[in-house]
Amino acid sequence: MATNTTTRPPQPVQATPRRQSFARSPLEVRGKARLGRRTKDLVKRIGPGDVAIVDHRNLDRMAAEDLVECGVRGVVNVAPSTSRRYPNPGPLILVRAGVHLVDAVGAPLFEKLNDGDMVIVQGGTVIGPRGVVAEGTVLTPEELAAVQGEQLERIGEAIQDFAENTLTHIRDELEVVVGKLKIPDLRTDFRDRHVLIVVRGTDYRRDLRAIRPYFSGLRPVLVGVDGGGDALLEVGLKPDLIIGDMDSASDKVLRSGAELVVHAYTNGSAPGCARLERLGLEHKVLPAAGTSQDVAMLLAYERGARLIVSVGSHFNLIEFLDKDRAGMSSTFLTRLRVGEILVDTKGVSRLYPPGPSRRLMLVIVLAALVTLVIVVLSSPPMERLLDLLWLKLQVLFQGT
Repeated sequence: MATNTTTRPPQPVQATPRRQSFARSPLEVRGKARLGRRTKDLVKRIGPGDVAIVDHRNLDRMAAEDLVECGVRGVVNVAPSTSRRYPNPGPLILVRAGVHLVDAVGAPLFEKLNDGDMVIVQGGTVIGPRGVVAEGTVLTPEELAAVQGEQLERIGEAIQDFAENTLTHIRDELEVVVGKLKIPDLRTDFRDRHVLIVVRGTDYRRDLRAIRPYFSGLRPVLVGVDGGGDALLEVGLKPDLIIGDMDSASDKVLRSGAELVVHAYTNGSAPGCARLERLGLEHKVLPAAGTSQDVAMLLAYERGARLIVSVGSHFNLIEFLDKDRAGMSSTFLTRLRVGEILVDTKGVSRLYPPGPSRRLMLVIVLAALVTLVIVVLSSPPMERLLDLLWLKLQVLFQGT
């Protein structure tokens, strides 16, 4: 089953100019070891000062940004953080944020450490409660920036391979364009309404803030693709429907009252159902090829949506490779079918600076009123003038 993927035109992390100064990671970090082979699950229970022990080949942008946001001091990866197959931006994001990143490829850290053990990472040496448990390589900003530059120069090779894979799989996923989705009965009404589909992709927070007047005014149907439901909660919105394999959505959003649709394999297998059954939550199953993002768009389209607005979607080579997708046939076909009713907000936050918020305007107005009251109370002539105006108003209203 496809994971939640969505995309935008290629915007890989650029090689850093020589004059740019990097945030240097410390030579030694200490903290509690937090172990997780799935980074998106690990970030739910990691905290500031912890050292993340991960098994994440080609660290992607979202994983890196989540780790930085959690406040980790160090990351030790038992898989290559970059295989140099394509310019994955995750490692560079981490080290630029001052996180000490060590590749200890193949090290048995998951066997030799327990979650919560205090560890010391000195350079590339990992020391646990019982002594040295691994020797690795420290990844530096300069080295990673150089790798980015090399990969950008060879990006054409990756594009060619990716395009060939897309063409190879396009026949298998052709059902998304000829309308063979077996959509279950849903209580969510899409007919003639705007639909906002949110994925936890690059810049989703900024883009949600940028279009806040849109969903405040038109009140579209709110659809979260897995963790996209949590993205809606972050900005104070309750999703109407959540679709995906349910592996990255929090229990909180799953219990929010949203309608739940599990994206299943084409053979009907739906591993995501097990979690919802454990939580005792009612749900529907939708078998389909492609990504959960694609299926969400097709669901809205098939149910008669007037306009589909996508936030956080993945639609470029780097983001698809970050998600370990060999091709983008389902996404290409989906956008081909949905056509002109799809609006992608990718990067809209960069198009124009957001204006002042209503709260800021209210504070400014209140400050002005307070200033006016102070001026009036401290100035007898102004006080007499206001008394005169008040008397004239009374006479005027009595006369009418």
